[in-house]
Amino acid sequence: MSRTPRPIRSDIAWSTSDRIVVRGRDLPGEILGHMNLADFSFLQLTGREATPEQSRVYNALLITLVEHGLTPSVIAARMTYAGAPESLQAAVAAGLCGLGSVFVGTTEGAASMLHAALADGSTDLPAVAAEIVAGVRERRAIIPGLGHPLHKPIDPRTPRLFAIAEENGLSGRYVALMRLVGAEAEHVYDRALPINATGAIGALTNELGLPPKVVRGLGVMARAIGLVGHILEESEQPMAVELWQRADEEASAHLRSATS
Repeated sequence: MSRTPRPIRSDIAWSTSDRIVVRGRDLPGEILGHMNLADFSFLQLTGREATPEQSRVYNALLITLVEHGLTPSVIAARMTYAGAPESLQAAVAAGLCGLGSVFVGTTEGAASMLHAALADGSTDLPAVAAEIVAGVRERRAIIPGLGHPLHKPIDPRTPRLFAIAEENGLSGRYVALMRLVGAEAEHVYDRALPINATGAIGALTNELGLPPKVVRGLGVMARAIGLVGHILEESEQPMAVELWQRADEEASAHLRSATS
């Protein structure tokens, strides 16, 4: 039985010998010099230009994801660069491969949680928050977007992100639900569980109308910038070899002492 092939189609961009068009806009004439990188990425993802208010919120959440110190993904990138300095892109890729359910990828978990909870149009947000926390507790899982090993009792990024959303008219029911989930979780578990940056970002991406399945991609986009910065620093102020040697020394010290 023969299959009729589907047409191959993309609505993102096309080009000719003298034109490049992205999302219906002429790249040289309507985008270059008119949009910053974040606003262009919003157009690329959604097919629409961000309003000034959306732009401020979207830019803020992207910037939040660029940098967070010597995280495992950064160390992986620096180590890879130490072994293959001729391949900067491989070092960046190595770092990006470490983004998942623990680092950065929790934005997707928070966004999905909030999106699913309000998909039926529920308006009783306290009841929805209680249901979320009860369900997670029953599964003995972790509530995405809550808690942080370092930033206690408040993740300093969260109130600023929520303030920017409020200032720009984008603090709606997803932000409200995230706040309620945080308060309910602290009550149920009887300990500090601050809304972390990924929880705030999960709420804000929903306010911006972005599908949860693309939210982790925002972390990939932003963190790539941070990784390039770390790799440049690694090329000028190396630490990867020192980290490797010290890890090897400490990890195998007990074996040497046992045989001496």
